[in-house]
Amino acid sequence: MSDTTELQAKAAASRAELTATLDAIEDKFNIPKQSKLMVERAQASYERNPVPWIIGATAASIVVVGLVAWAIFSDD
Repeated sequence: MSDTTELQAKAAASRAELTATLDAIEDKFNIPKQSKLMVERAQASYERNPVPWIIGATAASIVVVGLVAWAIFSDD
């Protein structure tokens, strides 16, 4: 009887582990949930130190303006 009980306990533990693994996989592939987490991390990062975000936004703006100017004024 103890062998049967031991096997049942191992099977239950394996099922619980499989359930946890499948839940973790489901969370990783849940795009809306992952997007929300990424936005929350970005907001927290900005609140901690906005300077890199401002510098990055400025650099991106300069690149966009440069590309537009290049497209307008190029001799094609």
